[in-house]
Amino acid sequence: MADPVGAGAGIVGVIGLAIQVTQVVVQFGMDWKNAPDDVKAFMAELGALKTVLSETNTNILLNADFEAAFQDQPSVLLSQLGPNAPSTTDTKRLLEICKKELESLLKELKKRGEGHQLGWGRFKSAFLAQDTRDSVENLCRQCQLLNSMLSIDAAVLGATTYKEVKEARKEQQEWHEAEEKISMAIRGGVDESNSRQENQIRKHQDQAILDWLTPIDYAPQQSDFISRRQTGTGQWLLDSTEFQSWLMTEKQTLLCPGIPGSGKTILTSIVIEELIMQFGNDKNIGIAYLYCNFRRRDEQKINDLLQSLLKQLAQGLNPLPDAAKSLYAKHINIRTRPTLDELSQALHAVAALYTKVFIIVDALDECLMTGSHRSNFLSRIFDVQEKSGSNLFMTSRHIPEIIEIFSGHTLLEIRALESDVRKYVDGNISNLPSFVRRSPELQEEVKTGIVEAVDGMFLLAHLHLDSLIGKRSPKAVRTALKSLPSGSNAYDEAYKDAMIRIEGQLLDQKGLAWQVLSWITCAKRPLTMVELQHALAIELGESSLDEDNLPQIEDMVSVCAGLVTVDEESEIIRLVHYTTQEYFERTKETWFPNLEAEITKICVTYLSFDTFKGGVCQNDKEFEERQQSNQLYNYASFNWGHHAREAYTSIPEVHSFLETDGQLQGSIQVLLVKKTHYLGESQYSRVFQNGLIGIHLAAYFGVEKTVQYFLGTYISDVKDKSDRTPLSWAAANGHEAVAKLLLANNADIT
Repeated sequence: MADPVGAGAGIVGVIGLAIQVTQVVVQFGMDWKNAPDDVKAFMAELGALKTVLSETNTNILLNADFEAAFQDQPSVLLSQLGPNAPSTTDTKRLLEICKKELESLLKELKKRGEGHQLGWGRFKSAFLAQDTRDSVENLCRQCQLLNSMLSIDAAVLGATTYKEVKEARKEQQEWHEAEEKISMAIRGGVDESNSRQENQIRKHQDQAILDWLTPIDYAPQQSDFISRRQTGTGQWLLDSTEFQSWLMTEKQTLLCPGIPGSGKTILTSIVIEELIMQFGNDKNIGIAYLYCNFRRRDEQKINDLLQSLLKQLAQGLNPLPDAAKSLYAKHINIRTRPTLDELSQALHAVAALYTKVFIIVDALDECLMTGSHRSNFLSRIFDVQEKSGSNLFMTSRHIPEIIEIFSGHTLLEIRALESDVRKYVDGNISNLPSFVRRSPELQEEVKTGIVEAVDGMFLLAHLHLDSLIGKRSPKAVRTALKSLPSGSNAYDEAYKDAMIRIEGQLLDQKGLAWQVLSWITCAKRPLTMVELQHALAIELGESSLDEDNLPQIEDMVSVCAGLVTVDEESEIIRLVHYTTQEYFERTKETWFPNLEAEITKICVTYLSFDTFKGGVCQNDKEFEERQQSNQLYNYASFNWGHHAREAYTSIPEVHSFLETDGQLQGSIQVLLVKKTHYLGESQYSRVFQNGLIGIHLAAYFGVEKTVQYFLGTYISDVKDKSDRTPLSWAAANGHEAVAKLLLANNADIT
């Protein structure tokens, strides 16, 4: 049966989308004057399409014969124009393709701008998708041809004198001669669009396989880190004999150990950028990298790391290699995950498809710290190297057991060179007070003082510069330079000094800084900027979020005395370094007493909001909209219990939340959907009628005080719809104290 979409409906839909694309930029506070040239060029094309469609819309609606053709009914006009006349089927097809592409563009723009103002760099990749640009161009060309045809037809029909008819017929003949070439181009565009759609389907299928391997993407971190490089720094590493030998020789391993804050991660990003610049366009060379992070240990187990390497190497090949496809086919339907041996075999197979492979791992010391996991991971990577000739580049702190594993391989120590520190200070000296910027002599004193104090620790240069920002006179700067912390306790002294500066701020600024630092320090995983905004806006006792209470990102960062930074690409707000995290973890009882209990209250207050009263969402779209509209929903659902368990106290707000109906089920849905979706199962198959109540969830998280509270209401063996008891949930998650409590209250172990 023919598609009943008419010209008017299709055209109006595309015009509406084109207008929305323009409006969404205004909505997020963008300024067209600052748009990149290629974005402006695309918007000009879109504007031309809007104009053409508006004209086409008028002409088509005035021509009943042509409108009928859009309904696949006989057209007298088209039948008279010969075999090469533009087809309304082609036009409908182009309308549909363009509509889908613009819908995708609009969705991506909204996603990228959600929650805060952004720069053009963040929007640019969404605008410049080639498929979208081609669709706009093809549709514009087809509609221009249709308009010309309708105009000439009207001229012929409206001619009254012989001269007018003769001129109109001549114009019509000329149009016919040009039309054949134009029509062939349009049909080629339709064929090309069909081919692109087939490729899009295949790409979508391939992407599903890659996402199944792992949803983790290290590319945003690479973009964030390399953007922090001061121009010219790190060149010593690229020019070194050790690196050049590693780069040019097969099956080489280069370990770069360094002290904390020496710049290992930025240097790693420089190495990755160098490899991409040299070999990024060579399809025979594979590049895969990992940024280990002690805050992400839950997603950086040995399987996760191997899956990430496999994903990166597989996605660099076209078509997707059979090793990845067969792994997916074997496990997806039975909802299992690949074993370590299967991952290793697949990694070997995919690496062998390249003539050369580079594998880069930053901060090896920050992951796989328990048992033999790290040595097992390295053993499997060395095995890949042996079979494929891969080159390995890794960084780490000076950990004896790691250094021992790399015995016999090339080592190159990383330190902050004096020349690099000078470049860094010189590039950031504009942040200092104006009296420093006006005095070359004082600038030189600042550079010399900081270089002497940092002693190979790049991070200290950043901290020392920030400590000078608030100084009021040259004397104050010189006094501070004389007392810059250095040596083994330099970081602790620098962090303590920063906290003293925070204490000296206005009351509201100090309070905001305390909230930001406490949340980032205590969070169970890295937080996005919008998640933290929502967390800080929650007011205990309220039943909804007041968006007027959202703090600005710029303020959240500026009040923290240089201890907090924002990764723009990944949207993560974090402490400047893992040594900062270590400092606050050692001293959090001093700076942030009762922190776990306070964060627990905020999480359960959020989950108790009226917006979650409806309970579980009934479909994918509703669930996705809930997550988009409630940015802390995921974090709070997954982590309130972990905070509550570590609070070691009874929290009434937790009891109230667990005694709700809809809100509790809405939170449980996040836990169940996450698990089932990752295994490839229908998202909602285990969500409905799960029968979980408050005591089950408290046992699941191991919150002993809360389980004890509910034992006054429920029997210890109360079962959910899967016949699981609180003891079953506690035991499955390793919560010994809760298991003992339940057994002491006559829980049945059978």
